[in-house]
Amino acid sequence: MPQPQGFAHIHQQAKSAMQSGRAGKAGWVLSFVPSEAQRADQLVGWYGSADTAKQVSLHFDSRDQAIAYAEAQGLRYEAEAPAKAAGAIKPKVYADNFKFGRRENWSH
Repeated sequence: MPQPQGFAHIHQQAKSAMQSGRAGKAGWVLSFVPSEAQRADQLVGWYGSADTAKQVSLHFDSRDQAIAYAEAQGLRYEAEAPAKAAGAIKPKVYADNFKFGRRENWSH
């Protein structure tokens, strides 16, 4: 049995604020929580630490696969509940702002 190495956080990847679509965000991510605080380097002043596990994130198709991996590796983990399914994206057309007989209030 492997020795416990650290603490992992299992979550769904959030949708990017820069794009309206949800492509590539269906999976689950296992990311490691930093085990030590960052400190300033005395020579150049950059912040960093010797903990390289925080740079690793593993992607899985399902929450159960991520949990099974964490348990097989002997990791302590915290798994978030699945997010609610988002509704369908309603396409919008700029010309609808000027449509005759529109039901919404005029906002310009």
